[in-house]
Amino acid sequence: MATNNYDNRRQRRLAWLALLLIILIGLAMVLAPVWIIQPFSPQTERGLRLSFVLRRWSPIVTLVGFTIVLVLTTWLWRTSVRWWRKTAMVIIVVVSLASAWFARQNHFEWMFNPLANAAYVKAGDDAFVGDTDMVMAIERNGEAVAYPIRLMAYHHLVSDTVGGTPVVATY
Repeated sequence: MATNNYDNRRQRRLAWLALLLIILIGLAMVLAPVWIIQPFSPQTERGLRLSFVLRRWSPIVTLVGFTIVLVLTTWLWRTSVRWWRKTAMVIIVVVSLASAWFARQNHFEWMFNPLANAAYVKAGDDAFVGDTDMVMAIERNGEAVAYPIRLMAYHHLVSDTVGGTPVVATY
């Protein structure tokens, strides 16, 4: 009888350890790419490669992790009598669900959102572009436009129509 109790306690501890490990892996899979690819901070080739590998694998890893979390919490719920353990299990399930959801979102779009209502002026009418400012220029069917790099640095994208052709300028 004492050995059976010891085995049950050991299995529950291993289940709790597995839950915490799964949560840490799920959060790392989702948060590491966000941390590595930050606007206005330098990135390395190795960091970018790691970020894109994590982005590619995070949906399946977090889904498998969420499934395991559900199985383990269901098993632990039946044997837990303390309220704080059940509260911890609910928090673990919510965090696991959140990481599985965020793994399917394109957070890069959240960081680099395009200008929704860009306002354009003729080259001679501008007051915010200096003679030494760098610009990205597009010429199409006799129509030319320029996008100041200083203004593009935050949004990285501008949807526009140049010479009757829809274009997306990106930086």
